[in-house]
Amino acid sequence: MINEIKISVLPQMNELWQKTLNWQPDESQQQLFQRLYELIVEGNRSLNLTRITEPMEFWEKHLWDSLRGIARLLPANHNSAENPEVAAESVQKVIDIGTGGGFPGLPIAIALPQLSVTLLDSTRKKIDFLETVLPSLGIENAATLLGRADEIARGPQHKQAYDLAVLRAVGAAPLCAKSALPLLKNGGLAVLYRGNWTVEEETELQRAIEHLGGTVESVEAFTTPTSQGARHCVYLRKVVQQFERPVR
Repeated sequence: MINEIKISVLPQMNELWQKTLNWQPDESQQQLFQRLYELIVEGNRSLNLTRITEPMEFWEKHLWDSLRGIARLLPANHNSAENPEVAAESVQKVIDIGTGGGFPGLPIAIALPQLSVTLLDSTRKKIDFLETVLPSLGIENAATLLGRADEIARGPQHKQAYDLAVLRAVGAAPLCAKSALPLLKNGGLAVLYRGNWTVEEETELQRAIEHLGGTVESVEAFTTPTSQGARHCVYLRKVVQQFERPVR
């Protein structure tokens, strides 16, 4: 019982939110983060959703980490001089590929309620769980989708339909890119959440995605704010493919 009480409340961390992301949740968003945490801990009793359930670790590795990948879209950042190329107002539809327990998609949906977030996973039990989470949180800007990215990309409803794709702990970078790029509109962005990242991996990734109309736009290296863990976010841009003009 003592242990259950101890893990029941998330730290608010407003100062650290502000310092690291130039943003912090309002009271309503903080309450949603808390409720999400409770639902994940409860769901973890019957489903293998995450090994991260200690409150500070959950805050850092699920909430903060999820939003760090899309920090450029947070209200105080997307108009900054540091990110002039980011047209945040053009990002409307987001797909979280391999969402699992809802990360990073659910924190993104909570932080940016103007976005429409699709939570995609190929595991029925995880989708079923998320379908109970969404009404419990009262989140109306997110929806679940059961399936594999390569399969749903063949359908007209999803092919080249999204402005932003996020992939966290899904697999090798080339596989992530091949899953995401067909779902993106021209000019769309994919964010690959990675731990360590090497020049060799970047070279391999670029080679793998050239024929898909993608390019590695940038790689951001950073450390997590409390445990100082190494992280990288790889940003892939879906570029308009230039076709050669026929010879006359």
